[in-house]
Amino acid sequence: MLIDVTMPQLGESVTEGTISRWLVKEGDVVAKEQALVEIGTDKADSELPSPSAGRVAKILAREGDVVAVRAILCQIDDAAGAAADAPAPRAPTAPPATVDAAPAASGPSRSAAGGALASPMARKAALENEVNIDDVRGTGDRGRVTRDDVMRARPAPSGDGGRAPSSSAPQPVIVPQAPAPVPAGVQAPARANTAALAQMIQQGGGFVPPIPGVGYNAFKVPAYRPGEGDKVVPFTRRRRITADHMTYSKFASPHVVTVAEVDLHRTSQLRDAHKDRYKKEGHPLTVLAFVVVATARALRENPQLNARVLDDAYVVFGDVNIGVAVDSPEGLVVPVVRRADELGVRGIVRSIDELAKRARTGKITVDDLSGATFSVTNPGIKGNLFGGAIINQPNVGILRMGEIQKRVVVVEGPNGEDLMAIHPVMYMALSYDHRIVDGVAANSFLWRVTEILEKGEFEV
Repeated sequence: MLIDVTMPQLGESVTEGTISRWLVKEGDVVAKEQALVEIGTDKADSELPSPSAGRVAKILAREGDVVAVRAILCQIDDAAGAAADAPAPRAPTAPPATVDAAPAASGPSRSAAGGALASPMARKAALENEVNIDDVRGTGDRGRVTRDDVMRARPAPSGDGGRAPSSSAPQPVIVPQAPAPVPAGVQAPARANTAALAQMIQQGGGFVPPIPGVGYNAFKVPAYRPGEGDKVVPFTRRRRITADHMTYSKFASPHVVTVAEVDLHRTSQLRDAHKDRYKKEGHPLTVLAFVVVATARALRENPQLNARVLDDAYVVFGDVNIGVAVDSPEGLVVPVVRRADELGVRGIVRSIDELAKRARTGKITVDDLSGATFSVTNPGIKGNLFGGAIINQPNVGILRMGEIQKRVVVVEGPNGEDLMAIHPVMYMALSYDHRIVDGVAANSFLWRVTEILEKGEFEV
């Protein structure tokens, strides 16, 4: 019997995955739980085990294909598990059933079912605006139709409710420059959609974003000319995902940054009194842990920062799940401490340490990286005074720690007099999404985090 091996749901927010590498080929005999394929998502990489012993009868997705959750990746013949000398099945004659295909030279990209590649949000917008989504040229990744593409393709208003734009009205036109030479082995990720985007711009209508690698209106990006000593570093898949995420976040969220100065004298005394005990237990007691505890408590008291934006509404989350940025061999990742407001210092310390170890050893999972409702980032020992971090979507806020330095501060003496003292001081910068977070809410949240840290209100 043929058993379908499908794309699993690799995390609550993951709808598709990329076939990174097949670990088997058609005709191979595999054991139950043997790794069949490496799957990459925007969260992490995972190996998919075989659900049964048998022979790999058909492989239906190529390396590099983007495949939707529950789509069939391959088929296992469980009756052929012991027949190692049986002839291998014939290679499939039909093209692999994948969700995405590279954009064609003309017309929108198609899914395996023949329809346009589009998100549910884009399809909803098409229905509401009487747009045939199969006729919309997508500007998203691999030609995917986005909601903005649909809105730009809406019929122009006419009749009593509005007036169609005059054909004589000037329309913005951008003529892309000749593509720059690309050294061998280097992909040009933005170029695949440039021609389609340029054609859309020439047709006019709606907001027109800059074209990566080309320019905007009168500004054109100079072509790259190789020079002696230059080193061209191709984007890895993780770096491309990070770059796209950061670009989207700056484009979608109107960022505002507010900064607080935090006197860490009492928290540092508390840490110094207990750090050796924690070290003996195998977990470092860090200032980051205290900041995460204070952040979780402040989020529970100021829930406007524990939210995400929808199309025309926003959600305030019931759980406080804090993403903590840590380094990994493939770059920065943001694993999640779940229900952080229910954990004390000890629970936060253990969670951060275990997640950081898994990230450093490449064992971080998709579930570890999913579901953050707010994020905290720490620049490390070689940090700087402060900086405004880019919001980790779909959160509406991120708190960035600065470098801890000893500074002269004014404190109150035993008789109420002002005295000068040398204390460890840190600046913290809150970046927040001004679409739903106003200055009052943001400042109240940051003030509360500062108060908790300055008073050393922790049970260690």
